Amino acid sequence: SIKESNFAPIAKVGTSLSPGEGRGEAFPFELTTMPGWAGSSWYWFRYMDPKNEDAFVGKEEVEYWKDVDLYIGGSEHATGHLLYSRFWCKALKDLGFVKSEEPFKKLINQGHIQGVSRWLILRDCQVLEGESIDAAVGTNEFISIYLSYKHPQEPFIFNNKILLPSGSTEWRIALEYLDNDGRLYKDKFVELTKDPRFLIQLNSHDIDKEVYWQKDELGKEFILTRPEVEKMSKSKWNVVNPDDIIASYGADTLRLYEMFLGPLEQSKPWNTNGIDGVFKFLRRFWNLFHDAAGNFKVNDTEPIREELKTLHKTLKKVEQDIDNFSFNTSVSEFMICANELTSLKCNKRSILEPLVIALSPFAPHIAEELWEKLGHPDSVLNAKFPAYDESYLKENTFNYPISINGKVRAQMNFALDIPKEDIEKMVLASEMVMKWTEGKTPKKVIVVPGKIVNVVL
Repeated sequence: SIKESNFAPIAKVGTSLSPGEGRGEAFPFELTTMPGWAGSSWYWFRYMDPKNEDAFVGKEEVEYWKDVDLYIGGSEHATGHLLYSRFWCKALKDLGFVKSEEPFKKLINQGHIQGVSRWLILRDCQVLEGESIDAAVGTNEFISIYLSYKHPQEPFIFNNKILLPSGSTEWRIALEYLDNDGRLYKDKFVELTKDPRFLIQLNSHDIDKEVYWQKDELGKEFILTRPEVEKMSKSKWNVVNPDDIIASYGADTLRLYEMFLGPLEQSKPWNTNGIDGVFKFLRRFWNLFHDAAGNFKVNDTEPIREELKTLHKTLKKVEQDIDNFSFNTSVSEFMICANELTSLKCNKRSILEPLVIALSPFAPHIAEELWEKLGHPDSVLNAKFPAYDESYLKENTFNYPISINGKVRAQMNFALDIPKEDIEKMVLASEMVMKWTEGKTPKKVIVVPGKIVNVVL
């Protein structure tokens, strides 16, 4: 120990103080000085061989696993984790402990779900008398509607007075007071003036004399607030509670809508207005399995070619999108599929059952329930993902545009394997073509298979 006047004994590194000695209770010194992020920079190697007591990873295990196939992580910790992971992996390879130089085969930084903040605008205005400002009249504080006038420095009329803006102030407004279009209605404005968060700013204003009210289609008065897309945060009062969405629409709708907002890597603003479309799709998909009375109606009738084409087109698109992590376009394809099968009045097991499996990664709850209704005792998660058949995606016919002297005048549908000579005969015998040729004998007929027919007079 080192003793100095006016100082309590100081322990050497590696020793501990007895109770009551030195500065109080005894604790052993921390000898592990490696920074905390070091362990997070190579942990996946330990996952390969977690019970090995002689090495952090065995040679056979690291030879088998090599590296991580896919890492999905937010961009906000790219330097705190992902960058150091590359450093450590390169060092471990140089030391001969691992085989791979890069830790991850594929890295995806998912985008943020952003919030839409809302701002209430207060304009400082002076009353304009004639062509000059009457300073004696004083300054009016005017809470304005967003975009009530295009040019903020130009005079405008309010309460039979000409006002000249001289400045403005904006306040964040909590989303709880607004509707989905950012409208702040008069009754909510009154509540807002009593909210402690806004009390100092708003309680001195006369909402009947100082607020420019706009009226909706029902005659209710409101102010349209200014939107701003930024990071979703409680401090910005723009957080959307997922529990509220789930309570109104269900977890599958929330899950699908987050995918539908846009590409995985891009940040995108949350917009509750669009969630109805996803909810209606799930209801339409459910209705394929039920009649108007809600009774389960799936049958074992053989499908027609149009139904098979819709099924396999969807399976192909979803499989490719999953491989490319393009989940938003998969949701769009499911919507198209549901619309097409609804038009075909399809309720056939051989079509709907594979679709339930394909939809299960996107909307697991509704898929699990439909899978059970289809008579399967096991979970849909254990079902093999259906493969698409390319033969159903090949077109057998083509709708040829029929051109007369270079201008398209008609369209005719022919099988793709029909000889060019037969197409020429049927085109010239068509009443529509005879109308435009006016009995004239064509100089030649050009048939481009699968593209166009051109009649040259």
